[in-house]
Amino acid sequence: MAPGHPGPLDEPVRSSLLGAHAHLAQGHGDALRYDPDAAPFLAEPRSAAEWDDVAALVGPGGTTVVPAFGHLDPVGLAVGRTLPGVQLVGDDVAGHHDPGLVRLDVDDVPAMRDLVARTRPGPFGPRTIAMGTYLGVVEDGELVAMAGERLHPPGYTEISAVCTDPAHRGRGLATRLVLAVAAGVRARGEVPFLHAAADNTGAIRLYETLGFRLRARPDFTALTVPSDVPART
Repeated sequence: MAPGHPGPLDEPVRSSLLGAHAHLAQGHGDALRYDPDAAPFLAEPRSAAEWDDVAALVGPGGTTVVPAFGHLDPVGLAVGRTLPGVQLVGDDVAGHHDPGLVRLDVDDVPAMRDLVARTRPGPFGPRTIAMGTYLGVVEDGELVAMAGERLHPPGYTEISAVCTDPAHRGRGLATRLVLAVAAGVRARGEVPFLHAAADNTGAIRLYETLGFRLRARPDFTALTVPSDVPART
């Protein structure tokens, strides 16, 4: 992509919030973020001046997370933990539908959040399910594995929240789920992609085996607005 002309995967949060996920967007000036109950992500600012809008949007003492695809230089915000990540794209991943999986809905959110708390695949809030389709493996009335859709930039959908209860690992459930979610993405004429922590080598190896390729290495950086910043009006 030519400098100054980022594509949707170079700004996945902003391009999602300006498109398919506009109903989950919160904004102030040029700053954009997800409803924190859906996702903790802030669109990477395009200029130094935008940080004032970010501070007003997030609010005094508030925190947010920026998936940064370039050098991040926050103005007036405290930088917390930075998690090196990878972005993988499944250009050639067709996936396949799996009738043995269950489509999850809002009634399943407590069980989904409990599974996430035990397996820690990444953030999953009370409204995360509104970001897309989620599929699960339910056995004896218990949700033991799941995966679903998160960021939705034009032409792409992110596969996220891939997790399996430790007692049920080694059975290929993550593979089934990823391929089934990918099939749903492909059915819309879109391309599946993923983000993972750079040190999660086991997950990355699985995704590469399924046909995903490394595209970029974003950093996921936590930021906090100082408590003395005036609240937005």
